[in-house]
Amino acid sequence: MEVTNQPAPCSNIFFSGYLHSLSQTPQRLRKRLLATWTPDQELNQMRVRSGADMKRKLLWYDLVALGVGGMLGVGVFVTTGRVARSFSGPSVFISYIIAGISALLSSLCYTEFSVQIPVAGGAFSYLRVTFGEFVGYFAGANILMEYVLSNAAVARSFTEYLCCAFGGSNPDSWRIEVDGIVKGYNMLDFPAVAITVFLTLCLCHSTKESSILNLVMTVFHVGFFGFIIIAGFCNGSAENLVKPGGLAPFGVRGVLDGAAIVYFSYIGYDSVSTMAEEIKNPSKSLPIGILGSVLIVSALYCLMGLSLCLMVPYDKISETASFSIAFQRMGWKWASNVVGAGASMGIVASLLVAMLGQARYLCVIGRARLVPSWLAKVHPSTGTPLNATLFLGVFQASIALFTELDIVIEMISIGTLLVFYLVANALIYRRYVITSNNPSWYTILFLVLLSCSSMAFSLSWKFKQQWWGLPVFGSSVILITAFFHYMVPCMCHSTEWSVPFMPWPAALSIFLNVFLMTTLRKLSYQRFGIWACLITLFYVLYGVHSTYQAEDMEVGVGAVSHPDTSNRKIDIQVL
Repeated sequence: MEVTNQPAPCSNIFFSGYLHSLSQTPQRLRKRLLATWTPDQELNQMRVRSGADMKRKLLWYDLVALGVGGMLGVGVFVTTGRVARSFSGPSVFISYIIAGISALLSSLCYTEFSVQIPVAGGAFSYLRVTFGEFVGYFAGANILMEYVLSNAAVARSFTEYLCCAFGGSNPDSWRIEVDGIVKGYNMLDFPAVAITVFLTLCLCHSTKESSILNLVMTVFHVGFFGFIIIAGFCNGSAENLVKPGGLAPFGVRGVLDGAAIVYFSYIGYDSVSTMAEEIKNPSKSLPIGILGSVLIVSALYCLMGLSLCLMVPYDKISETASFSIAFQRMGWKWASNVVGAGASMGIVASLLVAMLGQARYLCVIGRARLVPSWLAKVHPSTGTPLNATLFLGVFQASIALFTELDIVIEMISIGTLLVFYLVANALIYRRYVITSNNPSWYTILFLVLLSCSSMAFSLSWKFKQQWWGLPVFGSSVILITAFFHYMVPCMCHSTEWSVPFMPWPAALSIFLNVFLMTTLRKLSYQRFGIWACLITLFYVLYGVHSTYQAEDMEVGVGAVSHPDTSNRKIDIQVL
């Protein structure tokens, strides 16, 4: 009998190949961990991996509307009531001022990067070209986590306000309670799922039409904010700001703790930077869009927080649908319904913008091959990252169905603060090392000392240690920055927009982000630690091997096209 050799099953070939890749993990980590791309490669070579280009249709006013729309509904309607009731009291508007200053400093850093590297990857791309592949991946994964969780939380808030718009007195009445499921996950929210699915389908169709929808909703939303502010100032009572317990019943510590939580309200401006590939004139439109939206929203946040505390004593503010309940307690039942409808519209606008941003992050991470490459594909007719939009829409809807806001909100804040901290560090490193050609160890030493001093100041505050810790470590932050500014020259040759008075804005951003991170609770760090371990494990088991093979394939293709490779520059640089 003749015996023929049967081919090995595909699964066995794949499994043996994967085991071979795992055996090479240490070598591949050494090569890929700090591997960077140049801005030109991000703009051209990386973008080709998505197939079709995204369509450039957005103007500066689209960006301002996207930034304002992306932030307004999140901050006021999701966090204000909770923070005023349990952390800041009537001084919740001061918490918004502190968070707004920190967000403005971070937005300056984002703006310079987005003008010089106008790609859809946001913080992922900025950090990857500065600190290497793993730091960029770690930041991108955290931004994605923050987007998905915050969008799920905001979608659940949509249900609460929509219920109030139709006259409901109990915000949970439109949810279905299921016995046998752990508390915090047992209230099924089908309206939140429905709005998530609807917006996902809209975003798959067209970015420009989605931005027009957002522009219309944002105009109505700002007018609606004006109604609430005027109603609160005209019909509220100044006594509610000082009774009971004074302006800051939980002390300065409560105000700062509240600032760390409401910082979650400012993540929308990050979405504007992810629109960079779809803007007609990025160098002029991005600074207006990012900085303009942050300033407008900061002013509205402060006025809205103050208006709420004028209407109702802080200890009677509802943590859910707080503005609608406040009007009910004032006896304005009709206004409560109007507020519910207006808040629902604002939340839809915020969701729309945030979901725009999250899909573009995942698309660019897919281009880098850190996740499966089919997530990077741009649909040729719509010019949108269709696969990434659908994938994240399904994931977000699943979380919105089960998970309560309190479970995710502080984890969102810590991820946001960490990414903004990394971007500020990256801007200093890029300005003083990459573009100025100074020795890298000067800047690295400065960043380490600055972070350590900021951490020491923050921990002294948090744990109420020796009184001398605050002035000593606070002064050291100023002295370290001043010494670095004096000793290390900054050669900024770019003719495009750049952050003025460097390194002070970025250094202050680092300090504030570290300080606000330390005010968060231990449980937030535990949950974040689990997430950090999971994404690091994914990188080691999948990401590093996928990118290594992708770069090897591209170098191989280049070698075939260019037989004489002796003088050819390899596109991947290593710090």
